[in-house]
Amino acid sequence: MSFNIAVAGKGGSGKTSIASIIIRYLKNSGLGPILAVDADPNANLGESLGFDIKQTVGLMLDDFQKDKIKIPPGMTKEAYLDYKLNEVIVESKGIDLVTMGRGEGPECYCYPNLMLKKFADTLSGNYPYMVMDNEAGMEHLSRRTTQGVDELLLISDHSVKGVRTIARIRDLVADLKLSVKRQSVIINFVPAKLDPLVSDELKKLGISLTATIPLDEELYQYDLKLKPLLDLPDTSKAVMAVNALMTKLLRPEKVQTKRG
Repeated sequence: MSFNIAVAGKGGSGKTSIASIIIRYLKNSGLGPILAVDADPNANLGESLGFDIKQTVGLMLDDFQKDKIKIPPGMTKEAYLDYKLNEVIVESKGIDLVTMGRGEGPECYCYPNLMLKKFADTLSGNYPYMVMDNEAGMEHLSRRTTQGVDELLLISDHSVKGVRTIARIRDLVADLKLSVKRQSVIINFVPAKLDPLVSDELKKLGISLTATIPLDEELYQYDLKLKPLLDLPDTSKAVMAVNALMTKLLRPEKVQTKRG
């Protein structure tokens, strides 16, 4: 059974960077293999991890719609789509990546999407951990992309607007009755200390803060130079903060896994 971690929040809050450092933590802690899922149509998790992405699920579905009449004789539609879906997986040592991407065609994806959900469910069962980087805002939640999540990390930048966004996501999770076992609130890009305006907004909205991630010049330079965040040193401020967060969040799960 896979332990599913998803990140959500306002655009520009650093969700992809945090997802990448979480994957770094899991890999370096020997908790792999890890399934990384980039569920953002503006896909960039692969770049952050240093992977070369040649195909996405969205483009594959477009191709499937165009080529489905060319299914080889003796092969069912389900088997053909499953074969095509497996071509989307980018494999590396300890980490496999599936990039959702964005389709370009006008065709209806009703049947392929049903198969995609089945494929994702099957895939996740092969990995101890799945980390999903979601698109900005709340659209993925309304589509129930994050159904069946063990740890939903609500990421805000160091702003009142960001805090209000995660409050709306929290409320939407409740309204849709999504299967989310636990939610944790993270404020990213924090300078020396949390601004009183941000602290007051958290209190006003009844939000308990789980952790803060400091501004990190080293992380900024890695992003600027397109260097894989998996290669960030242990001394990185962001790495140390995320490592401490994940150790705190996963400690009971690790103990349970070892006992099992």
